[in-house]
Amino acid sequence: MKKLLFDYIPLILFFLVYKVAGMHPEASYALAQSFLGPLVAGTGLLPDQGPIMLATVVVIVATVCQILYLKLRGQKVDAMLWVTASIIVIMGSLTIYLHDENFIKWKPTILYWVMALMLAFTQFVLNKNMMRQVMEQQIKLPEPIWARLGLAWIVFFTVIGAINLVVAYVIYAGNLDAWVNFKVYGITALFFVFIIGQSFMLGKYMEEEAA
Repeated sequence: MKKLLFDYIPLILFFLVYKVAGMHPEASYALAQSFLGPLVAGTGLLPDQGPIMLATVVVIVATVCQILYLKLRGQKVDAMLWVTASIIVIMGSLTIYLHDENFIKWKPTILYWVMALMLAFTQFVLNKNMMRQVMEQQIKLPEPIWARLGLAWIVFFTVIGAINLVVAYVIYAGNLDAWVNFKVYGITALFFVFIIGQSFMLGKYMEEEAA
């Protein structure tokens, strides 16, 4: 539970800053223009871009702080966090520099598709199962089930990346607020539903091991 909360800190801060800044658009625009103005290409930020720019800065800083925190405590930074941090920094920086929200909208899709590619590459090319490496100490599964579990996560990451684009550019095209809500609530709900379904699928193996 503690690790789950730790992983979600940048997302929670992104959402809170975006919502609070959205309640005070003039102040958020002035703050963003003051601090980010020198970092922005062209003529500067548009009046309605304050909330997303401030939220993007916060999610970048929070993610970098996560890594620094683990390093200072002498803990290992797992590969997924390095990948996540790299994508957030790159896409977030482009969002700010080009003052274009499309980069931050694409960020979840790129992140999930990179994860899907990593899982697929390790499973089908290197003959290693990343899900097994992560979960083997908690549960013992037959080899075919590990393979199925890895494939399930590959498909899930691929599909959820595509769903993000459909929501951002079709269902809520031009509605940044609605997309931010989906990013926080919708994607999180999809993860929980998938994990719960996965738990039901693996439940019988946990019972067999306990017996």
